[in-house]
Amino acid sequence: MMDRVAIVTGGSRGIGRAIVDRLVRDDVRVITCSRSSRPRDLPSPVVWVRANVADTTDAEGVVSEALSSFGRLSLLVNNAGVQIEKPVADSTDADWDRVIGVNCRGVFNMCRAALPPLTDAGGVIVNIGSISGVQADPGMALYNASKAFVHGLTRSIAIDHGPAVRCNAICPGWIVTGMADDAFALAKDPDAARLDAVRRHPSGRLGVPADIANLVSWLASEDAAFVNGACLTVDGGLTAASPLNPGLF
Repeated sequence: MMDRVAIVTGGSRGIGRAIVDRLVRDDVRVITCSRSSRPRDLPSPVVWVRANVADTTDAEGVVSEALSSFGRLSLLVNNAGVQIEKPVADSTDADWDRVIGVNCRGVFNMCRAALPPLTDAGGVIVNIGSISGVQADPGMALYNASKAFVHGLTRSIAIDHGPAVRCNAICPGWIVTGMADDAFALAKDPDAARLDAVRRHPSGRLGVPADIANLVSWLASEDAAFVNGACLTVDGGLTAASPLNPGLF
């Protein structure tokens, strides 16, 4: 990983922050961005850019910052994402603009801007998808659809830009973040819903951001040189099980 340069979008908290911290430990030079201000506890070597990746100019600016700061780019991790808990009938144009803007256009903008330098470097793209893009979560129509887009874009980049660029997606399941808390809050009894979710995981727990960061580290390494166009599920076995489990009751 020495002398590698990475962009991680949405690196201020949750999964994104765990990815930033893991790459720093891997001796990767990191640029990260968010629409908010720089977190006070972000490691000092990490370059911070305040940006909205749904904006084409901002996305291009993040890539330009990486090139001006370090002269090259070898890894792009598209982690920035938002979630709105509504079915289609209740979703507004503003909801569409927000979710599709960040989760779809943002990923597209960053990939398009980063592909030229990544091609020169023989680089890697890791997109953060979701099991929700394969098995839809109730009441999160736009989020589910946006993650399915990420999976499709991942495969397209792999076949159009390989072998110069490898592109894969990670599909997390229930990871302990603020977004997961928002989803559990939809239940009449959030605590019971969380307990039920844990019991449905063969791993016996929900995921943590480091579980995703560890896979990003591997996908960015030469150990994953033959992995391209894959959407890798990381959900503790949740989607491997039948939804009918009388043993829970």
